[in-house]
Amino acid sequence: MKEDFRFYDNRQKYLMFVNTCSEKWVVAQRLAQELDAIRPKPPALRFFDAGVGDGTVLSRFLRVMHRKFERIPFYIAAKEISLEDIRLTLDKMPDRFFEHPEMVLAVTNLPYANAPWLAPGGDGQVVWKEVALEGSTAAEFERQILDLQPFMAENWRTRVSEKSGVLLPETPTVIVLYRKDCSFVLDPVIPRQDAAVADFDLILASQPFRLRADVKFKAGRVLAPLARALRVGGRLLGIHSAGGDPGLEIVRQVWPDEDPFTTSRRELLNATQDALGADADNYTFDCLPDGEALFRYDMHTLPDEIDSQETLIGTSTLLAAWNAATYVAQIEDERLAGAMTSSAYLDATRAVLGKHGALWFNDESYIVTRNR
Repeated sequence: MKEDFRFYDNRQKYLMFVNTCSEKWVVAQRLAQELDAIRPKPPALRFFDAGVGDGTVLSRFLRVMHRKFERIPFYIAAKEISLEDIRLTLDKMPDRFFEHPEMVLAVTNLPYANAPWLAPGGDGQVVWKEVALEGSTAAEFERQILDLQPFMAENWRTRVSEKSGVLLPETPTVIVLYRKDCSFVLDPVIPRQDAAVADFDLILASQPFRLRADVKFKAGRVLAPLARALRVGGRLLGIHSAGGDPGLEIVRQVWPDEDPFTTSRRELLNATQDALGADADNYTFDCLPDGEALFRYDMHTLPDEIDSQETLIGTSTLLAAWNAATYVAQIEDERLAGAMTSSAYLDATRAVLGKHGALWFNDESYIVTRNR
């Protein structure tokens, strides 16, 4: 195993979590609530997904956006460093271009501090590819998006920073997609290289950093730059894992002193306010009351799949639950390998599932608003 290999780069763990838990669905529903609070202005409603992942949240949210703002042009920007995730995201977009023709989609692998503006810092260079999708059907759009695979394979590569250990893009890259038959009306929305505008109405920052990262890093390198990318009246919805759920119980059955959820939303907002300095006066930081901030999502199971008689819980369910619990708690592969040398981890998972009859996780949310 490579020394720089990290839990969130493990495709098997990630995809098992995404496909066995409802977090993406629930986050999309939570995000949709923010549409009632924004007031988009011409020429477009502008949304930034700060860590688009496999595109499940984005594709679900775009459906809700279309229902509420059917004839308003959309400018959608999304940051993601993972090549596989960008492939999965773009694979979900053909039907979005079909249903909402007046949409511009920009995807990039740039860091958080630069991604909203689609430009590297300093004198850095970016590979810029603009694609005007021809045709009028989802099948035609799908074919042209698939044609981007060689370009992405060449330009969406990563390297590990020797200084910080975080993944960085080898080649800063931007792909801009829109429908050619809508290029006239979308002309003021399409971002131009070295002149892209942020000014987002809404930004989603869902799980954008490692849980154990220093709070000053989270605020200064992620949330403060994203807040600066808001237009006046724009809102940033932040979401991260909160613990206090059966998932954490499973983890603590194996590692009793484990405490991965070290930064509360209040501490994070205070640090973001400090990171913004004098500019913080231009923002409102709302940690929300617990009843609004906290929400839960569940692991999918069949109606009778988890029984109070622990011996009846199937191995596949136990493995999915163990994967979800350790993925959310961001347990490193080295510790996982050590724990899985015996059956104790399955016994711990079985005991918690039998106790609760289900497996769920808690997230917490917060809002940063740029004052009007």
